[in-house]
Amino acid sequence: MGARAGTAAAIAVTSGKGGVGKSTVSLNLALALAERGLDVGLLDADFYGPDIPLMVNLKRSQPLERWLLGRAGGGPALEPVERFGLKLMSVGFLIGERQALSLPAPLLQGALRQLLTDVRWGSLDYLVIDLPPGTADLQQELFGLVELAGALLVVGPQDVAHLDGKKVLDMLRTANVPVLGGVENMAGLACPHCGELIDVFPRSTPERSVWGDGVPLLASLPLDPEVGRAGDAGAPIFVSAPEGTQARIYRELASRIVDAVDAR
Repeated sequence: MGARAGTAAAIAVTSGKGGVGKSTVSLNLALALAERGLDVGLLDADFYGPDIPLMVNLKRSQPLERWLLGRAGGGPALEPVERFGLKLMSVGFLIGERQALSLPAPLLQGALRQLLTDVRWGSLDYLVIDLPPGTADLQQELFGLVELAGALLVVGPQDVAHLDGKKVLDMLRTANVPVLGGVENMAGLACPHCGELIDVFPRSTPERSVWGDGVPLLASLPLDPEVGRAGDAGAPIFVSAPEGTQARIYRELASRIVDAVDAR
């Protein structure tokens, strides 16, 4: 069953620039939703940097040509990978870990269609879609393929992240995609000696931030070295430290996402 037929709510996780932790937020949000007893899928649509396979410690090597030509010739649908109670799909499961996805935009758009509609997602309550950063062709293709329940915008504290985020915000509003809210990631570092919060990155002013443009702040995640270590080890922070601060914030974020979707 394709995503459009079997998904109750598709949530796009977006950012204006790379390096703000969008994939980390996507994965841990999906895990927090699944903990609520929901059937959750996670589509890694960041074809230029598919990091979800590394973050769940699952990799598969398969020549890209066989995958594309197999479906064009009427081959079997793709089965999602199941891990940590999630149904996962990523182009990173279909190509080598170091293999670049050097395809023209029309083929990339076709690949996105396949991962949405040719994967046996089954009946899902939520499909979290980790989009590539920016405002490129893949985002526009997604808007035409799936009626999104909403989008979540991930930014860092600094001005440049908010400036790029505003470009994504403009794209979402132009496409009539509901903006559920935003996440500020890497929002300060707790001093290991005194506990005082240190601003590692300079903060954007309220009037220049996406919050000043009416985006609700749904979660503020502190910078924590354990998050990076957990992701690299294939055990996301929600799994490796379920009682920690990060997991608590993700539970609150999942609750706010559910409430925002239900309200619509």
